[in-house]
Amino acid sequence: MALNSTPAWRALVAHTAPPLPHLRELFGADPQRFDRFSASFDGWLLDYSKQRVNSETMSLLAALWQAADVHGWISRMNSGAAINPTEARAVGHTWLRAPLPRPEVSAVLAQMRNFCVAVHSGEWRGATGERITDVVNIGIGGSDLGPRMVTQALNAYAIADIDVHYVANLDASDLGQKLQRLRPESTLFVVCSKTFTTQETMQNADSARAWLVGALGEFAVAKHFVAVSTNLEAVAKFGIDPNNAFAFWDWVGGRYSLWSAVGLSTALAIGYVHFEKLLAGAAAMDEHFFSAPVGQNLPALLGLLQVWNTSFLGAPTQAILPYSQSLELLPRHLQQLEMESNGKRVDREGNELQTPACPVIWGEPGTNGQHAFYQLIHQGGRLIPCDFIAIKQPDYDLPGHHAKLLSNCFAQSEALMRGKTLAEAQAELGAGADPVLAANKVFPGNQPSTTLLMPAITPYTVGQLVALYEHKVFVAGCLWDINSFDQWGVEYGKQLAARLLPVIEGKTENAQLDSSTAGLIKASRV
Repeated sequence: MALNSTPAWRALVAHTAPPLPHLRELFGADPQRFDRFSASFDGWLLDYSKQRVNSETMSLLAALWQAADVHGWISRMNSGAAINPTEARAVGHTWLRAPLPRPEVSAVLAQMRNFCVAVHSGEWRGATGERITDVVNIGIGGSDLGPRMVTQALNAYAIADIDVHYVANLDASDLGQKLQRLRPESTLFVVCSKTFTTQETMQNADSARAWLVGALGEFAVAKHFVAVSTNLEAVAKFGIDPNNAFAFWDWVGGRYSLWSAVGLSTALAIGYVHFEKLLAGAAAMDEHFFSAPVGQNLPALLGLLQVWNTSFLGAPTQAILPYSQSLELLPRHLQQLEMESNGKRVDREGNELQTPACPVIWGEPGTNGQHAFYQLIHQGGRLIPCDFIAIKQPDYDLPGHHAKLLSNCFAQSEALMRGKTLAEAQAELGAGADPVLAANKVFPGNQPSTTLLMPAITPYTVGQLVALYEHKVFVAGCLWDINSFDQWGVEYGKQLAARLLPVIEGKTENAQLDSSTAGLIKASRV
């Protein structure tokens, strides 16, 4: 039976009619609402009292958790079962950060630690004997977004004499702008491609190699390039010593790979000791997710609420709003994590879903977003659930900043919940108020949000944060009964690009192109 045909799903559909009272009414009727609809773990607080839920909603969502057999899926994942059936793969990213990792994981972690120590101590030097001062990570997707986000988030922990840069885009301006500012003698490239054939990554790697060889000669490649790959033959052909290739495995999905050797750039940026703390924080969140009851389980609650807002209340998007400039790239990382995982149209049995899975994920740090798109959230007439992420202790403690930042974060969630009535707008304007102006000052409110309060920005807590959202995505995928671990839409685009490339290059003509594609190719030729 399809999950959306189960009694648990139908009960939730019935629960939406009639809709719950306005959020301000729910708060007015229950002074203890915050206590009833919040959960905590290890210094974290998840406040979901501003979501459009009551006790019955949460009971019905817990029943859906049971109907979806989430605990069973957790057990199958942890046992190594191939829960990614379309690719016949296990899903083992949590094994990468386990307190007692597998032997093959331990070996790669030891290799990463030794390499980081060699670079940071100056033992590893470039071909001309200079110390490494700049590291360029070349990857795309999960080999870029996760490490890039964590590296920026933990900038307060950065090694002082090494700058880490990221290149992903096939557009030459991405790599070209970096190379303009770098010196070949002191630059190290980390090429992240499991197969060492990813088009975007290998084109950037080949161009970086040509830049290095043009300045220093062919012999320099082995001292200025390392690889994160399992294709040792291709690595050696490129000129990289296979001993400087760091392995990862097919049970590590790209968007979950920052915990693997793909995180080498992060370890070089913040030091291996801090990278270990990142892993430890993720492992702590894993244990919480695996063991906590659903009503106090932070990833479970986030996943249940997303499915409630998307499939039952009809929200097509979700905003991620970190009130931390250090977490600027978190929305971008979560775009891939969530939409590549759960942006699916069929269930595990291949049946077309009867409700859309996965909202469009977007966002920007506060307070910048307040001066950009918050206007639409407040008065645009669309249902847009929001995740506010706030930090108790700032990572850069300049006087006067943090209290103002928190006041803005908490005020925005209150405004979205409460709104402002016409009577309140008129009273605010006073006697004889312009009715047009009063109407423009009305805020509907009742906009659902969750506030996640983190203790601080540290390697440990950032590890917890990323793992929290990974498990949230897993929960939502279980509730929608979809495979969250393949990405065939991505693969289809790659196939078409490979077919078009020789046509664009003028090496072949293809009469099978549609008129738009053929016209664009013709118009693009100079």
